[in-house]
Amino acid sequence: MGLLEKIEDGSAVLAVVGLGYVGLPLAVEMGKAGSRVIGLEVSLEKADAVNAGTSYIPDVPSADVKDLVDRGLLSATTDFARVAEADAVAICVPTPLNETKEPDVSYMESATRSITPYLHPEMLITLESTTYPGTTEEVIQPILESGGLKVGTDIHLAFSPERVDPGNAVWQTRNTPKVVGGVTPACTRAAAALYGRYIDTVVPVSTTRVAEMTKLLENTFRGVNIALVNELLMLCDRMGVNFWEVIEAAKTKPFGFMPFYPGPGLGGHCIPVDPFYLSWKAKEYDFRTEFIDLSGRINENMPYYVVTRLMDALNLQRKALAGSRILMLGVAYKADIDDMRMSPARRVAELLLEKQADLVYCDPYVQRFEAGTTAVPRVDLTPDEVRKADATLVITAHRVFDYGMIAEESALVLDTRNALWNRPGKNIVPL
Repeated sequence: MGLLEKIEDGSAVLAVVGLGYVGLPLAVEMGKAGSRVIGLEVSLEKADAVNAGTSYIPDVPSADVKDLVDRGLLSATTDFARVAEADAVAICVPTPLNETKEPDVSYMESATRSITPYLHPEMLITLESTTYPGTTEEVIQPILESGGLKVGTDIHLAFSPERVDPGNAVWQTRNTPKVVGGVTPACTRAAAALYGRYIDTVVPVSTTRVAEMTKLLENTFRGVNIALVNELLMLCDRMGVNFWEVIEAAKTKPFGFMPFYPGPGLGGHCIPVDPFYLSWKAKEYDFRTEFIDLSGRINENMPYYVVTRLMDALNLQRKALAGSRILMLGVAYKADIDDMRMSPARRVAELLLEKQADLVYCDPYVQRFEAGTTAVPRVDLTPDEVRKADATLVITAHRVFDYGMIAEESALVLDTRNALWNRPGKNIVPL
């Protein structure tokens, strides 16, 4: 039986390499569609958790994992030889930047090398890790073909970018449209057929490069627009204009405007990283991505602006930042999740500690928080803790925070997320 027939009748065995924020939700959706799924992990701790029916990803209920494990539809292992059992493999591993903001494709290369010895004819391999245009064919394909099987002849290869938005209760893996681009038309058809079993909408495109560029466009668009509002926020501060009110007024226009919001800096696994993948690749074509480079500088400067605003606010109360007790509220990169990847809270905290602030934090989702090599003490959000602080610094606006109490008990609040917009007071300073 061929691959397409196995996909169509649901007998295809699927493997997911990397059971993180992308891979585990993907594996669960595959299992819910009735497919048998093998999760491949380098972390024995994660593999054991999945096999015990436990989820470590907030968006994936443990009950779902346990049900699939109990029904024999999901298992996890560190043994990559089990790839031989699969008909299709999805690679979902990190794609960070190195210290000089160049792409680090080592995780993708390692994952690909780990599966290559166990490939067989008619197998489909899809790459979901966000990367620069050309990666699938320039990096992944040669490694796969080193085992003797040829893409487009013996095996299928496609790129399908993940679009995970951690903590989003509306748009999740199944109902978020899936872009798919194969090395050949047959590769695209195979990948579209596979994803069509458990994703509501599949969007085929002509090449892997189009699919790779699609993801970079999406996140570059967001990064550039966030930089724009961050810059205008700083301008409006000098002009004495409430920029948050400007945004609320502007978004009443029913066409031609999409609201973006300022903040203490970019966080997460995509927006702080993906545009630089494109910027790096552009140099190969003797092209400079001016918007990307400029927006990156603006967004990276926001933690410094936050600390300056805090120093100015304390100064008006005749206090120095050095020695002042600062209560940082929220350190995850976005509200209502535990994801710390690239969180701007880290850089803000580092700058505060460099200036000898007495820093503590409160985040119900994050049990341990380090700034550089320094562990920041964790406290509960109580009226007493708020009163003890010289300033409360809202970095991540978790909904569980009692903002009424914060406004009432704080000597000073620097609100980088406009969480206290409806609680005006002389002690509340907007970013």
